[in-house]
Amino acid sequence: MKFGKAVVKYRIPILILAVLLLVPSAVGMAKTRINYDMLNYLPEDMDTVKGQDILMEDFGKGAFSFVIVEGMPEKKVAELKAKIEQVEHVDTVLWYDSILDLSVPMDLLPDKLYRAFNSGDATMMAVFFDSSTSSDETMGAIQAVREVTGEQCFVSGMSALVTDLKELCEKEEPIYVGIAVLLACAAMMIFMDNFLIPFVFLISIGMAILLNMGTNYFLGEISYLTKALSAVLQLAVTMDYSIFLWHSYSEQKRRRTDRKKAMAVAIKETLTSVIGSSVTTIAGFIALCFMSFTLGRDLGIVMAKGVILGVIGCVTTLPALILVLDKPLEKTMHKSLIPKADKVAGFVTRRFPIFLVLFVLILIPAYGGYKKTNGEVYYDLSVSLPRDMDNIIANTKLQETFQVGSTHMILADSSLSQKETKAMIKEMEDVDGVKYVLGMDSVVGSLVPEEMIPESISSILKSDKWELLLVNSEYKTASNEVNDQIDGLNAVLKKYDKNGMLIGEAPCTKDMIEVTDTDFKVVNAISIIAIFFIIAIVEKSISLPFILVAVIEFAIFINLGLPHYTNVSLPFIAPICISTIQLGATVDYAILMTTRYKSERYSGLDKKTAVGNALAASIPSIIVSALGLFAATFGVACYSDIDMISSLCNLMARGAIVSMFCVILILPAMFMLFDRVICATSIGFRKKEDKGKKRGWKRKNDSEVAL
Repeated sequence: MKFGKAVVKYRIPILILAVLLLVPSAVGMAKTRINYDMLNYLPEDMDTVKGQDILMEDFGKGAFSFVIVEGMPEKKVAELKAKIEQVEHVDTVLWYDSILDLSVPMDLLPDKLYRAFNSGDATMMAVFFDSSTSSDETMGAIQAVREVTGEQCFVSGMSALVTDLKELCEKEEPIYVGIAVLLACAAMMIFMDNFLIPFVFLISIGMAILLNMGTNYFLGEISYLTKALSAVLQLAVTMDYSIFLWHSYSEQKRRRTDRKKAMAVAIKETLTSVIGSSVTTIAGFIALCFMSFTLGRDLGIVMAKGVILGVIGCVTTLPALILVLDKPLEKTMHKSLIPKADKVAGFVTRRFPIFLVLFVLILIPAYGGYKKTNGEVYYDLSVSLPRDMDNIIANTKLQETFQVGSTHMILADSSLSQKETKAMIKEMEDVDGVKYVLGMDSVVGSLVPEEMIPESISSILKSDKWELLLVNSEYKTASNEVNDQIDGLNAVLKKYDKNGMLIGEAPCTKDMIEVTDTDFKVVNAISIIAIFFIIAIVEKSISLPFILVAVIEFAIFINLGLPHYTNVSLPFIAPICISTIQLGATVDYAILMTTRYKSERYSGLDKKTAVGNALAASIPSIIVSALGLFAATFGVACYSDIDMISSLCNLMARGAIVSMFCVILILPAMFMLFDRVICATSIGFRKKEDKGKKRGWKRKNDSEVAL
């Protein structure tokens, strides 16, 4: 109560402080670097990651791209190559004139080398950058190369992909937030009892969102996925807390004439309720931090922080705003459009066996679809982008013209003899799908002595410790074929050099597949266990955690099972995130109803009446909460051209609705079925005087008979 009184007393200073904090928050948000490369989140102890570091340290090379040139004479291509070499952070451009003068016919090149870089009227240059794949410098260099090369040229590779992704995200993100705010506001205006209060909520939550985004500066950088989703998720998840404060304040005003005292009591009630409710949501996000693929930690920390800041804003800036705007709020009251839920509650409690049967019938196919969906996700990041993006067009050209689906790099010991290296290359080229392997020994042939190779070229391919080989594959990144190919190449490499490393986009993606497959199981288990124990503590029950988690997990099975039956492929991160987010964010619906059911049973009501009353009282709050989450995410799902973002938002929107129906229909049926077990294994369902009573006895014919 003291805290509530302090907030009421210092409401103006609180608002002034909140506004002042927006300035450093805006600066922090602007200075927080955004990472657009999913492969950066692989564990640092993996060979593919170590190999990238070695490539930078020993060769001074980070990013790598192919530039495809169509319908251009050799002399013009040479001029274009010279221009690309002048671009800042372009280290080396490898083409024909890097080895021989244009006056020398290309036929002098080894046949394999010629075919590697020429096809019809198209030729290809290999461009090496002196900065890492997704650094700001490389993305700037990619844009500069595109400006230099013009429409006849196509820049492929991972760096081009993240450059296009950055441009698309920066264009779409303000619209995401605008759509989420607009639809969430519309939902609240319709289903709440005041036209102005949604805007007050948005001001308060907006401050908390900006503060959350600003404090990300201390993390150094965040993922583009985190940036795109965190504002939308924070808005959707913390909206519930604002609604609770408003309802509590409205109730207290009806009991008290002094609005300041009413708000102080409302803050106290909200703080008690919201802390318990937010803990489950925070636990769901914290579970993501246990992923080896550190994107989970990135998203988990930012979202957990956002929920905490949302709770703080709900009991500080929001009460202050409501008190300041109390008179306009009084004038904009209207009747809520949500009808009373007594009839629905009565039907569900009377016909509860129907919903238990539905639960059993749906559970098996839902779980089957859920398990299959997890195995049908895609890992190729380019799949999530529009087909008309420059990078996608370039990759298509590379595959169609040169039959190159992906490019790997091999770091082998430079002390290997020429004979060993040639034997290794020959074995690697026999691996299915390998188009060719290029290295010093591919360039050095009978017509091109090693001493003729310029230092600029030999330094690309060989250092004191390592020799670099380029492997072009016919198979696309993240395909089963390329993953088998990588296993085959690694087997050959380790045969000749046990410390050799196979690196590149496809090998990194293969590692990501293996890491995230384990992460899904770990994160899912941690989130369920954590929320299980939180419910057990909050509800003081052994049985209720099983029931509540089972109902929400059932909703998750339905939500994640539907993509299998509708033949929709999800990005790999979707099942991991949705399992924890949906559990953490929507288990609150079940806790709300359970708390009311517990109160009704404690007051002495029979199970049917208690469950019916709890359901009738909870339905309006559950509907508003679920529609808030749905509204904030559904619009983004429809708008975004980035499938990774639209898929996640679509799953969150659908998950909110599915969880809502499961809690309204299945949970009451569970209470009706397991009421006796719940009462026997939980504290607070029976009054103290009832606990010591024996089962009902009455004397009949001078003998005691149990009723």
